[in-house]
Amino acid sequence: MTRSLFFSFFVRMTIALALVAIMRVWFMPYGWIPGVLLVIAWAAINALLLARSVRKNISALQASTAAIAERPIGLHDQHYQDFDGLAHAISTVSAHVERVLADASESRNELVAMIDSMQDAVVAVDQAGRIQWANQHMQQLVPGASLTGAVRIGHALVQTIRDPDVLQCVRTALEDRVVTERRSTSLLPGRIFEIIASPMPGGGAVAVLHDITRVEQLERTQRDFVANVSHELRTPLTSITGYVETLLDHEANLSTQAREFLTTILKNATRMNRLTEDLLVMARVESSEQELHPAPIAADVLVRDAVQAMSGLVQDAEAILEIGETTSSQVFADSDSIVQVLSNLIENGIKYGQPSANVRSRVVITARQISEPFDAVEFRVRDFGQGIASEHLTRIFERFYRVDKARSRESGGTGLGLAIAQHVVQSQGGTIRAESELNAGSTFIFTLPRAPYPFH
Repeated sequence: MTRSLFFSFFVRMTIALALVAIMRVWFMPYGWIPGVLLVIAWAAINALLLARSVRKNISALQASTAAIAERPIGLHDQHYQDFDGLAHAISTVSAHVERVLADASESRNELVAMIDSMQDAVVAVDQAGRIQWANQHMQQLVPGASLTGAVRIGHALVQTIRDPDVLQCVRTALEDRVVTERRSTSLLPGRIFEIIASPMPGGGAVAVLHDITRVEQLERTQRDFVANVSHELRTPLTSITGYVETLLDHEANLSTQAREFLTTILKNATRMNRLTEDLLVMARVESSEQELHPAPIAADVLVRDAVQAMSGLVQDAEAILEIGETTSSQVFADSDSIVQVLSNLIENGIKYGQPSANVRSRVVITARQISEPFDAVEFRVRDFGQGIASEHLTRIFERFYRVDKARSRESGGTGLGLAIAQHVVQSQGGTIRAESELNAGSTFIFTLPRAPYPFH
């Protein structure tokens, strides 16, 4: 109770005690009963008046408090008699709530403006797959949204988007609580979308649809251009190589200077011919035109086939090629393409794995079964050369990237071998990486998933 309420109660009790004393004097000849009855009546009247005042203040506070939900108001601007302190506290809380709601509304408006300004389509769903919100680009993306108004909040996502890739991506994010990526080519005719669905901490998921149609068209144009140019260069390069080889076969009619010139022409023509071949292979791999025929095959068989395929180069370079620990576990892969990957890595090891000019190159190939990060077989091709600096390790799988440009030109390298190997391995569900230490050699490691056992 407030101070004014105590004061009012004290005044009324003082008056009641005074009346008791007076009544006792006045009604002494008649006994004490009339005085007591009069005091009780006086107390009842005061109690009724006090209760009426309290009910009036409480009713006013209830009405004002109920108004806070619609519009925060200042309760201290009104008079509530004995409840002024409570009214002031409620008014303070009301002002705080008003500020919090204003800040939340401003933050929400900023977030909506930011999401609407995105070029990607964004949609969020709850745990049941019902749409919670969507940006304007998403509303424009959905077929027929301009006629029906917009993406309907509260409706199931499957009622708005019928594309199976989008629905599967969102379903995986909801059920497995992991970030999921997929590609969609059927959402809109002639358009390609990259879909990324992420679970939200409070439940539900948010999906972002990124249009990559233009990027795909540019990459396709680039691949076609490279493939066409490389194909057109093959015929004249083959002619040049053939004529130069024919001339060199008649050394008796050539001077020393002419023979040197022809040898240089043949060397460069051969290098250009190899470059065009690698460009064609790269174009086929990137465009998925290269047909792969994966099947179960033992890892040690792949290693032996690659060693046999490189026997001629090993003999010419007087290198040492060893087979280390191997496993007979089967991998599910295209044998021809994997043998080509191993051959490429062996060739690089022979070319760049020479510790010094007077020491022969030594390459060791191993294959072992692993269980992490997935059930696979790990292939390793190790050389004992000068190694690769750490700043180059993250880029050696890029197209045309060379650690030592002068040495690569001298050895006839094109800078495409590792890029091709990476595409081939990744297209078959594997991974590839390199480990190296200066003056201690390099190790190229790639993994391939094991074949199911028993295989059907």
